[in-house]
Amino acid sequence: MLAECLQGIRVLDLTQYIPGPFATQWLTDLGAEVVKVEPPIGDPMRTMGPVDADGTTPFYKLANRNKTIVRLDLKTEAGKQAMAGLLAKADVLVEAYRPGVLTRLGFGPERLAELNARLIHCSLSGYGQTGPHAPVAGHDLTYVALTGGLWASGTADRPVMTFPPLADHAGAMLAVIGILSALVRRGVSGKGARLDLSLSEAALSWMGGVLTAAKRFGHVGREDDIINGGAGFYRIYKTADSRFVALAAIEEKFWERFCIAVERPHWITRQSEPMPQNELISDLDALFRSKDRDAWVALLAPVDCCFEPVLEPAEIARHPQWKDRGIVQDGIDRDNLAEVLLPVFLDGARAAHRRPFKEEPVEAVLDLWR
Repeated sequence: MLAECLQGIRVLDLTQYIPGPFATQWLTDLGAEVVKVEPPIGDPMRTMGPVDADGTTPFYKLANRNKTIVRLDLKTEAGKQAMAGLLAKADVLVEAYRPGVLTRLGFGPERLAELNARLIHCSLSGYGQTGPHAPVAGHDLTYVALTGGLWASGTADRPVMTFPPLADHAGAMLAVIGILSALVRRGVSGKGARLDLSLSEAALSWMGGVLTAAKRFGHVGREDDIINGGAGFYRIYKTADSRFVALAAIEEKFWERFCIAVERPHWITRQSEPMPQNELISDLDALFRSKDRDAWVALLAPVDCCFEPVLEPAEIARHPQWKDRGIVQDGIDRDNLAEVLLPVFLDGARAAHRRPFKEEPVEAVLDLWR
């Protein structure tokens, strides 16, 4: 079972919003016990957006399933003592404060080492713990703005915001990788670790191709390359019913099959037209606007030419692939959420169904962790 992987590992989550909670939730899918420590007023995500009858947003409930929530005021002596007790028994600490904040709260590196030399401390910040931008405030949009990702994607006249947030989710994945690596090392050496991870650098780590293209060819423009909109055969098109389809026929065999299926065999040689392929794009745009989306699916799905409909959110859970895999859990339990489980199959088994978060007094957790 997947939940056996981190069974017995205790994680303290001092994070808010998306990246940290997403990372620690994946750790729960792997079997870790996660205790999320929130200030007395709670995580701001509780009330950011439309709330349910209980005053909590469904997005907070989604991000914190499987977790136990405790509330501590780390600015008080009682809060500091309780936190010290938790840290002494924890395996992993994940926090997303700006650099220096945890130290000002009384839990700097020396204090953490004194409390628990085996602790794996993961700092997940916007720009990292060092450098001139380390103290600068930011969110996903500004993180990606500094990486080249916004410059290279979007329409010719304007970059496009990534959604779901790219840096937030890339950062969460990087945190999980770092924590798992540190746990493996600790299993060999017995040593704890300090992980300095940044959301902006998580996004930046995906940009090697963009940077290399700029270095080699001197220019990277939006809708200028094969995979950012410059190719007619790799692009999103609008259909007659104002829905969308995605064509990704990069290989010659797929493009040839597509052209034959749509009765345009004379287009086969046009795949090699120089970028941006504006004339071919215009011709394909007119073609796709001639039928509804589902008519194109009926025609092209059997052709094996790298073509798919752009599904709307309400359609996702009904797609036969996702139904077969069981990763999408739609309308679950009392919270009526649609969640996506950790997409890791271990010995053929997927992650277990998540439970709603529960709130406990810190004393109850401390008693269990003694």
